[in-house]
Amino acid sequence: MAVKKACESFSKSLIDEVQRWGCMKQTGVSLRYMMEFGSEPTLRNLLISAQFLHKELPIRIARRAIELESLPYGLSEKPAVLKVRDWYLDSFRDLRSFPDIKDENDERDFTQMIKAIKVRHNNVVPMMALGVQQLKKGINPKIFYEDHDEIHHFLDRFYMSRIGIRMLIGQHVELHNPNPPPHCVGYIHTKMSPLEVARNASEDARSICFHEYGSAPNVNIYGDPDFTFPYVPTHLHLMVFELVKNSLRAVQERFMDSDKVAPPIRIIVADGIEDVTIKVSDEGGGIPRSGLPKIFTYLYSTAANHVDEQTDLGTGDSVIMAGYGYGLPISRLYARYFGGDLQIISMEGYGTDAYLHLSRLGDSQEPLP
Repeated sequence: MAVKKACESFSKSLIDEVQRWGCMKQTGVSLRYMMEFGSEPTLRNLLISAQFLHKELPIRIARRAIELESLPYGLSEKPAVLKVRDWYLDSFRDLRSFPDIKDENDERDFTQMIKAIKVRHNNVVPMMALGVQQLKKGINPKIFYEDHDEIHHFLDRFYMSRIGIRMLIGQHVELHNPNPPPHCVGYIHTKMSPLEVARNASEDARSICFHEYGSAPNVNIYGDPDFTFPYVPTHLHLMVFELVKNSLRAVQERFMDSDKVAPPIRIIVADGIEDVTIKVSDEGGGIPRSGLPKIFTYLYSTAANHVDEQTDLGTGDSVIMAGYGYGLPISRLYARYFGGDLQIISMEGYGTDAYLHLSRLGDSQEPLP
């Protein structure tokens, strides 16, 4: 595939406009604000929300499009990265060519357009993973791993921004749902049970493990079944699913040829004043201390890489027990997006504990890379 600079496929005026908008200040939103603002999705509020997104989304998208042009080691020229950059420029153009939002019809049309933008960007993560793979093939692995900080920090910023963009679009679109589920304000569940979400995520992870290995260790969950707090269930599901999936794989592979019964994974949910903490513990043998710094990089996976040029990226999110090494770093970004964090503590020769901290207060602003 011939390398084409953005200016060859997009007009100079559009590229100039991207540069201009990329310099504008982003505006962060807190979970609490999204919840309070969305609790009354009146026409006036939907108009205010659409007008805010009409100005905010081009700024965030422009910043990422500019960064995609200047990545180290020639990553910007990789075919997969060029494709992602084109998606961002197309979305910027769609947003900028949309007229001012003045009434209900404008708002409805705008909502349909941003819905289409969200779909366009569905496969950004695997496509960027493919771009990194394309880069790894042509570069000395020693240089690549020793000096990959720049790529890592870029991907952290890039994916954190993507989480924010998808949250804002999804929240606005969902406020149009005429029959929202009880206690739901857009994507936010005001009375989410972390135990229930953890149970569902664990069952999903176990079914993947069954599919891959023919059996799966048990998952035991401890905590107050009546405890609820406001959060985004899809985010929590994704994080717990990833942690449990990793634990199941470690335990399954450690005990596969053993006479011993595979020990269960234990999940403990604790509700503190500031944080809700979810601990996922396994006896899967742990991670060597030298390997711990690598688990949050995007360039490391203990499993065989599943993404290549032949991978069909057109079909939603296919799930595999071990993917392209992005599960943990992206889960940590989801935790940090609303002021939480993810920490991994390991005992080599025994097992691993993952601590997922979720901010209970909902006051922290989105991190804006």
